[in-house]
Amino acid sequence: MKHEIVEKNIGLMIVLIVLTISGGFLAEVVPLFFQKSVNEPVEGLEPLSALELEGRDIYIREGCHVCHTQQIRPFRAETERYGHYSVAGEFVYDRPFLWGSKRTGPDLARVGGRYSDAWQRQHLYNPRSVVPESNMPAFPWLFEDQVDHTKTAAKLETLQTLGVPYTDEQITNASAQVEGKFEIEALVAYLQQLGTVISEKR
Repeated sequence: MKHEIVEKNIGLMIVLIVLTISGGFLAEVVPLFFQKSVNEPVEGLEPLSALELEGRDIYIREGCHVCHTQQIRPFRAETERYGHYSVAGEFVYDRPFLWGSKRTGPDLARVGGRYSDAWQRQHLYNPRSVVPESNMPAFPWLFEDQVDHTKTAAKLETLQTLGVPYTDEQITNASAQVEGKFEIEALVAYLQQLGTVISEKR
């Protein structure tokens, strides 16, 4: 078939484009739906606690995912700096996933347990007090605002509907677990669990 025929016939061009994209999708993406390593959680992975889930929502609300990735690629430079590369089974309970695409700040995929809670709180209150060259904004209001516990159980229930294995007991107790907690406590709890299910890290 001459290329000129395709260029002059828009309908044919659209059909060929759709066939090409569909073929690529079928070859690259569809097989992943059937791989256990992609669909099953890694050993030891547990759903986020109620406090960690609220912290994750604060992480999203404050736009942390815009400047920080949570995805270590399988390249030597990345694994030496951040630890074991990310595997699909770590993210099976994430709705939405927070891999990110831009690293203004460092990758946080394995940050859990790397720094103390006190360091994390100080860094969020005044980043330049612990990292002088940091361009991260401060988040002092997290120390003043309490977590809205009234919607926590509904969040867990929704995630349960989507396949996250929360028990009815966890859902019932969710509100009580976060009531009276400050947003900084929730965010630090979320950060401190990131990447801890994979033991090999920097």
